[in-house]
Amino acid sequence: MECLTSFCETHLQPHQIAPALKRHKLINPVKNLEDRMCKKHKKPLELFCRTEQMCVCQVCTVTDHKGHHTVPLKKEFGEKKAELGRTKNQMQQMIQKCLQKVKEIKHSAELSNRDAEREREESEQVFTTLVRSMQRSQAEVSKMIGEKQKATMRQAESLIKELEQEITELQRRCSELDQLSHTKDHLHLLQSSPSLCPPTSTKDWPDVSITQNESKWNVQKDISQLDKKVRRALSELEEKLNNVLEKSKGDDLKRMQQYAVDVTMDPDTAHPLIIVSGNGKLVRTGHLEQNHFYNLKRFRSRVAVLAKEGFSSGRFYYEVQVKGKTGWNVGVAKESINRKIGGLYPEQGFWTVWLSFQVDYEACTDPHTPLSLKSKPEKLGVFVDYEEGQVSFYDVDTRSHIFSFTGCTFTEKLYPYLNPFDDYDGSNSAPMIITPVNQTP
Repeated sequence: MECLTSFCETHLQPHQIAPALKRHKLINPVKNLEDRMCKKHKKPLELFCRTEQMCVCQVCTVTDHKGHHTVPLKKEFGEKKAELGRTKNQMQQMIQKCLQKVKEIKHSAELSNRDAEREREESEQVFTTLVRSMQRSQAEVSKMIGEKQKATMRQAESLIKELEQEITELQRRCSELDQLSHTKDHLHLLQSSPSLCPPTSTKDWPDVSITQNESKWNVQKDISQLDKKVRRALSELEEKLNNVLEKSKGDDLKRMQQYAVDVTMDPDTAHPLIIVSGNGKLVRTGHLEQNHFYNLKRFRSRVAVLAKEGFSSGRFYYEVQVKGKTGWNVGVAKESINRKIGGLYPEQGFWTVWLSFQVDYEACTDPHTPLSLKSKPEKLGVFVDYEEGQVSFYDVDTRSHIFSFTGCTFTEKLYPYLNPFDDYDGSNSAPMIITPVNQTP
């Protein structure tokens, strides 16, 4: 190495025999041997300066790198190689985790496709049954009207025939009377006097009519009965469809729960009245302000707190228990929200729903959107799809959808947001609890 040249086996022998040359350090042939020498002192780079993370020679340790932490290259090489091995293992583990995640996402997508196909088939079956039922009812009504019309026509034809016979008889008698009216034979006229009696009829024709109204009434009655049958069938089909939709909602929530994240509330953001538990999972409102250090992250106007975890891509889901509370506000908020003053709307960076002191459930749009809920939610699920611009809320116990903000544009981190509201009279003392997400069966 000191000679800065490569030798063949014959010319290498002096370095193995001559005492002066034996002191030279020899290495296997390499390219650019000059790069292994200190540019300043022309000595082999045999040491590594950990202070400045560079290779140095022996002279450097007493000049430019005096007092620095230096070790032999071989030792640093071993440690770096071990570190590279650990880094490689970590990367391989990360690759395995990513591959596993890809596998899970593909499996989830396959399940979603199968569920969607099953729901599509079930809904098509429901609507096909409905259409067939309506077609059968229509055919029955049409047939019934046709039969009634045929019966009416037969009745009309019979009456017309009978009337025509009576007209013929009356015309015959009119002819006889006309002949008698011109006779001059007194005896003949008097003997034929019975023929002068008014004709009698077996029917009172002015009161005779075809039973059109009765027929119409009967058809309407039958239609009314069919209508009741159809309505019952529709009610049954509606119940089946609702079951399909409810099942679909349950499957929808199940898919949302696959994106569950571990949420911990950040006490540094909590309003002074808020008490955050040590594990960051429980939040309640106190009656006295806590002695917190002032910082720009802390809420000052609303009794609220943000999570430590922020999300700027993908999907995430968390659940919070609000059981026993008379007022609460739950959702997500962007990082740059005004924590001193401002509204609680999407324009200000909030996407939330609330219960306003046991009176109104509302989505905090501008203006607020009233929510008609069949039951009082005790546990809320919050789902966010960052790229799709969607924030959805669910009643976890009933697996029902509450409300969704859609078409949103997110440009910064979003944080889970809780507001337990004030507790003036002790009626709203129940805590809000971040609960573990159990996959809905």
